[in-house]
Formats: sequence, C-alpha cells, structure tokens
Amino acid sequence: MIFLNIISLVGIFGLCAITWIFSENRNPKYFPWRVVVMGILLQLGLGALVFITPGTRDVLQVFSNLLNGVFDAADSGARFVFGRNLVPVPGQDPFILSPLAPGGTCTPDSAGEIISGFCGIRLGYIFAFRALPAVIFFSGLMALLYNLGIIQIITNLFAKVFYNVMRLSGAESLSGAANIFVGIEAAIAVKPFLAKMTRSELCAILACCFGTAASSTLAIYVSFLKPVFPNILGHLVSASIMAIPACFVLSKILVPETEVPLTAGGIPSERELLEDSKDSDDGVPKETAAGEPIVRVSPMDASILGALDGVKMAVAIAAVLILILGLVYLVNQFFGWLAALPNPIGGWFQIITLQNILGALFLPLTALTGVSLNWEELWQSSVIIGRRLFETAIPAYQSLAAAASLPSSERVISDRAVLIISYALSGFAHLASVGIFVGGTAALVPSRRKDITELGWKALFIGTLATYMIACVAGVFDGLFGVETPSILGAPTSSPTSSPTPTSPSPAVSPSPAQTAPAIPAPASPSSSI
Repeated sequence: MIFLNIISLVGIFGLCAITWIFSENRNPKYFPWRVVVMGILLQLGLGALVFITPGTRDVLQVFSNLLNGVFDAADSGARFVFGRNLVPVPGQDPFILSPLAPGGTCTPDSAGEIISGFCGIRLGYIFAFRALPAVIFFSGLMALLYNLGIIQIITNLFAKVFYNVMRLSGAESLSGAANIFVGIEAAIAVKPFLAKMTRSELCAILACCFGTAASSTLAIYVSFLKPVFPNILGHLVSASIMAIPACFVLSKILVPETEVPLTAGGIPSERELLEDSKDSDDGVPKETAAGEPIVRVSPMDASILGALDGVKMAVAIAAVLILILGLVYLVNQFFGWLAALPNPIGGWFQIITLQNILGALFLPLTALTGVSLNWEELWQSSVIIGRRLFETAIPAYQSLAAAASLPSSERVISDRAVLIISYALSGFAHLASVGIFVGGTAALVPSRRKDITELGWKALFIGTLATYMIACVAGVFDGLFGVETPSILGAPTSSPTSSPTPTSPSPAVSPSPAQTAPAIPAPASPSSSI
C-alpha cells in the first residue's frame, strides 16, 4: 500500500510536468513557483484534514449527514408530486402494485413479489424522478442562501485563503471560491472585471468551472454511490474545495501570468462588484439568484426563482444525457457492426471500441493516481473515468457504483479504486460542458469572445488534469498511517446488491454495444468476454 501512496504523490508532480510540456510560455521567468508550491501544499493540507485528522473526519461526517437530510427533503417534495411508488420513503424500493395473475403468482419477472393480494413489481432507480427533482430543490436552496448572505460569507473566506496563500488576483480568487458551490454562475460574481482580465485569469476562471461540480448536481452522484460509499457526499464537497487550488496550479502553468491583473491588490469589494451591475434606468443595484441578474428580492422570491432555474437545469441535464448517450449508442453500434465483419477486421473491432479507446487514452493519467498495480483493475478504472469525456460524469458514476456492487467473487474494483475514481470523476470536465461554460462566459463579456473560445479547450484540459490531481491526493492519504479505505468510505447501511442500482444505461461498464459484461476487457486480451 505504501508503494501506491508514493505513486500517488509522484503523480501530483507528474501532472504538473505534463501541463508544463503543453505550456504557452515555458520561460522559467514566468513559471508560477509560489502558486505551484503553495497550491500543492494547500491540497495536501486539506487532504490531511479530511483523511487523517479524526476531528475533521467527524465534522465531515456530521456535515455529510446534514446534507443527506437536505437530499431527504428534496425526496419529500418529489414524493408529494410523483407519489411514493416512484419516490419511495427512505429504506424502501419503489414498486407498482398490480392484480395477481391467475394462480396467485407474479408473472412479469423475478423482481415481482406478492404484497397484500397484489403483485408488487420493483421499479428500481428511476433517474428522472429521483435525481432531477433534487437538482431543482438544491438550486432553490442555494438561491435562498445567497439571498440571505450566507454563501457570500463562506465564499469570501475561501477567496481570502486562495489570495493570501497563492497570491492570485482578487477576482480569480473570488470566482474560484464561488465555484465550490456553483458552476458558470461563479463568473457572474466577477462580471465587472471580466472585460479587463488577463488571458491567464480567464483561463483560471474557466478551468475552475470544469474542475469542480456544482452543488446542485451532487445529488445525482450521491444517489448512485451512497449504497457502496455512504460517506460520498462529504468527500464530494472536499473534492470541490481541493479542486480549486489544483485548477489554479495547472492553469498558471499552462497559461502563465505575464501581465499585472487589475485586481492584483486584493479581493473586489461588494461595492466594486455592484458598480457595474446597476440598472440603466433607475440605478437600482442588482444581484444574482441562482446565477441570473435580478432586482433585489425577498428570500422567498429568490428561492422560487432559484427553483425555476433548477427546472431549466434539470431539463438541460436530461436533454444532454439523451443526446450524448444516444450518439454514443450510435457510435457503439457502428463498432458492433465492424466487429461482426469477418476476420481480421472483425477480430480487431472486438477490442477497438469507443470505451476502450478512451480507456487507453486516459490509462497513463489513471496510472499516475496510484489506483492499483493490478492490470485488470487499472484498466477498468481508466475506462470508467474515460467515459466522462463524452458521456458526462453521470453514467461514469453509475458504472462505478455497479462495478463496486458486484459480489466479491466477481468484483474487480477495490475500495481504494472506488475512492480514487470518485475524486477523479468529481468535476465537469467533459465535452458537453464546453458549450455551457464557454458560451455562458462569452455571453457575459462579448468583447473577449475570441480569447474565451480559444481558452475553453485549454480549460477543459486543465479541468481534466485537476480532477486527476485531487484523485492523487486521495491516493496519497488512503491507507497512510493506518487509515484504511473502509473507514473512509463509511459503513454501508444496507447490502449493495439490494440497493436500487440504476438500470439505464447498462449497470456494468462494457465496451461492447452488443453485450453487458461484469468487467471491462483489457485490449491486450482478445479472448476476454466483451
């Protein structure tokens, strides 16, 4: 285990080296030594607090339990709208009752059982009714907390830490801190300064969008992994915090700061932020509720507006998933058609699939995390992480949960791999986000559209490496000083095999469009089941 910890530690510096190879300016004069050194130390310090400090771990557990209560509240509202058959009470599986077939048996499938004279058909986990309502609730809750000034207090605290420790500009520190809780809305927090920002600042702000996950989407990830990783929520929050310095470290290496930022002297004040956000007619200062500029409103109005924005977000998530997964299905069908051709072409495409291509692409980065020395586990971990690039993190987290739920005799993914992959998947580093973040930021400052468009792909690259960097941090501390993974994951409240595992897309990650297999075949093993 210590050898794997060392690999994870070396991986942090390996990711910095990879970024430097692609840097816009490799002149030693512009290398951000302070940002790199202090940013890495900050990540390791946060990791030590989360993984090996008993008091902090207890606080994290309490915080995780509190947030779980928030998710239960979201389920309560969804249960009233959709009914307990689709959104069951905690501890129960959703089911639909139908009259018994002749002979008193349940005929639909093996999931049916007789309940009070009816046949109860278990529905499993229905994404649209379980995950998307939580996005709506969280969006409204965040808008309410923003209106009450609570989010600003926390954001300013983190912004001061990033500014004082790494000596970043005030605007990028503030925007980065806001990314712990929101997504593209973080750019709105510094909108008055966007037009005059340096390329390095713009790249850092975009990178933080890709490297972190908005709090409103945490519910989706938690819903998949909670049965096998009960403490997942607290770790996702810590991952968002650690990802900010990781994004700053890598972005300043890739696009070094060669100018003097406008806000180099400190964090912008509330007055400065509102100065450029005044209504052109009556001069009434504006603020944002769930990322949308509005005239100052009451807490209830803000929460309602936030919930309505959550509806738009939920619909957008569903639309993107339908589109992306549909396109991936078409690509897989094409590979399946090639695999059905006579040898040697057919034999090659038994191995060359979209998932395997992405798995091979991300394999060196996955190896740097120290996830495992076992080839099969390393390969399966790489394929799961690779899925995020095209399919978003949602199917990837679903696949991780399915792989971790297999019986021990069939399971390839270890507890350490579950932990590291969870951190590696925690950002928005996928193609679908490019349009959202680049388009959204460009809409805020049209005069910088060219720079933002050019930096968007660099920011995606940085966001991907940043999530790998925080995965390395998790790998450094897992098993160190006797801290074993099971205590980090938390004790399962129920057997993973009986949990409501999602059924679509396929519960196990398989690179073959034609079959579903419990494990991912390595490209070096043509005889493996695909």
